[in-house]
Amino acid sequence: MATMTAAQKREQAKAEYDAFLAACPSRKLLDRISDKWVTLVLAALGGDSARQRGADCGGEPRPMRYSELSRLLAGVSQKMLTQTLRSLERDGLITRTATPTVPVTVTYELTDLGLSLHQMMRGLKTWAEAHMDDVLANRATYDTRTA
Repeated sequence: MATMTAAQKREQAKAEYDAFLAACPSRKLLDRISDKWVTLVLAALGGDSARQRGADCGGEPRPMRYSELSRLLAGVSQKMLTQTLRSLERDGLITRTATPTVPVTVTYELTDLGLSLHQMMRGLKTWAEAHMDDVLANRATYDTRTA
């Protein structure tokens, strides 16, 4: 039997990823990227916030400081935002740049990989916003039937 190079082994493993299998590592990735804070951080860095578009960025991806993200993402705790940013950086979806000023200026920006995920998450966020009234009406109907 022929031996495989490391690159060939990686390609074979990649071809065998199947999220329906319990042991597939893509399940953990799906779990991480389906988090609401991940979705909102990606949307914010991608320029999707109405407040951002009303300002000067026109919906274009741009770097943001931690404090900007914190203000934009209503309800996120400091701990949760920090954990979310670290996990996104670890996965290669964002970059963290520290500039030696007093105090240190830290910005976060989407990588090419993060930008590709942002494109998909933008659709999910837009769908949720556009269909919220329908979902609320269906919930109310369901709740009156089951009560």
